[in-house]
Amino acid sequence: MKKVYANATEALEGLLHDGMTIAAGGFGLCGIPELLLQAIKEHGAKDLTFASNNAGVDDFGIGILLQTKQVKKMMSSYVGENAEFMRQYLAGELEIEFNPQGTLAERMRAGGAGIPGFYTKTGVGTQVAEGKEHKEFDGETYILERGIVADLSIVKAWKADDTGNLVFRKTARNFNPPAAMCGKVCVAEVEEIVPRGSLDPDHIHLPGIYVHRLIQGEHEKRIEQRTTRKREEA
Repeated sequence: MKKVYANATEALEGLLHDGMTIAAGGFGLCGIPELLLQAIKEHGAKDLTFASNNAGVDDFGIGILLQTKQVKKMMSSYVGENAEFMRQYLAGELEIEFNPQGTLAERMRAGGAGIPGFYTKTGVGTQVAEGKEHKEFDGETYILERGIVADLSIVKAWKADDTGNLVFRKTARNFNPPAAMCGKVCVAEVEEIVPRGSLDPDHIHLPGIYVHRLIQGEHEKRIEQRTTRKREEA
């Protein structure tokens, strides 16, 4: 089965439609599938639900889709440094389902593993628990969280072979593996595609069984924040 495509537009052909749910890897500005997000913007699919830790910033990551009003709902952990995300939420233009980060990651992993739900103590007694089933185990209260199964997963990795085995670089690993697992179809963008058999099996972070389509491309290197301080004189 062909997995390697020429570009993001070709890799997403036939997969996008209005009202779909998309799981996206990345944390802040690290490990964002920027080429695939740009292709989704150009396609014009709207009323989208995104399951992603956050939405990048205004002009990068999912933020570019917030600018074009293509996103209806975010399932996220925090707003981050995205002013448009905050503006749309406060104006009632964007639905947000806030999740603790660990809960969001586990919801994705559970969906990919075929687990429909799980109980966790995280969020008990807060707004996160409102409307959710509560159950006691060993005298402690837990809430039921449902696994996430997305129509499409988009992720960004460092290296891949042509079968879709993925290797992530350092902190860019973040939400990418669980996001990839929970999609009915997963499309990955990588910095380099290497010959089959050249990846050490012990270094593969996500098996190719989860990856259906693959592209290689040039990526922008961004940092979310830079902190400086005045050097003290000797």
